[in-house]
Amino acid sequence: MKKIVSFDLDGTIVSGNYGEMVWNHGIPEEYAKRHSMPFDEAKQYIRQEYESVGDREIIWYEIEHWLKRFDLPVIADELLLRYESYIEKVPYAEAVLKELAGRYTLVVASNAARIFVDKELHCAGLTEYFTHIISATTDYRMVKKEEHFYGKLCGLLGVLPGEVVHVGDHPVFDHDVPAGMGIEAYYLQHEHSAISHQLSVKDGRNVIKDLRELLDRL
Repeated sequence: MKKIVSFDLDGTIVSGNYGEMVWNHGIPEEYAKRHSMPFDEAKQYIRQEYESVGDREIIWYEIEHWLKRFDLPVIADELLLRYESYIEKVPYAEAVLKELAGRYTLVVASNAARIFVDKELHCAGLTEYFTHIISATTDYRMVKKEEHFYGKLCGLLGVLPGEVVHVGDHPVFDHDVPAGMGIEAYYLQHEHSAISHQLSVKDGRNVIKDLRELLDRL
């Protein structure tokens, strides 16, 4: 019997637009001003630097690392506050959470740094639905690509993998890894996802296009 439903954050219950604005607009804009260069040129350079690290490494998620690396005269809190208006729930997220909250213990398990997770959930008005809110990179110093992360999550919650459902918009971190250890995992592939992957039936993933489908699956 399932006891826990775990959600990724960006692109799953909160739109990825906020992260996009902070990482791919705010930081390049600051870099462009500091070096008196065109924004598009700065953005291209910043993106290349991000990709040189990749999302499997923990520093990818650490905004303080990047502000220091680019020697930018702005603090993280100021940058995150600047784009608060871009924080929004994905369609049907709150309705689905309300429905599930009466039947399961709900948790957030995100790769995003704690500074992002807390702000997004608070501004989106979703904090109240979750008993545990976990930033893999801040709290556990690891990326969700590791089975060890999900093992720690199950240990924290006092459940076996077979008692957990996880849903998120990354096909590997949110589906393949947890599914490989017995968690009932769903890959959420919709227009608001931070990542877009075209999957075929042969991939064998549990794919949902809308959070409302999760209610039917459960």
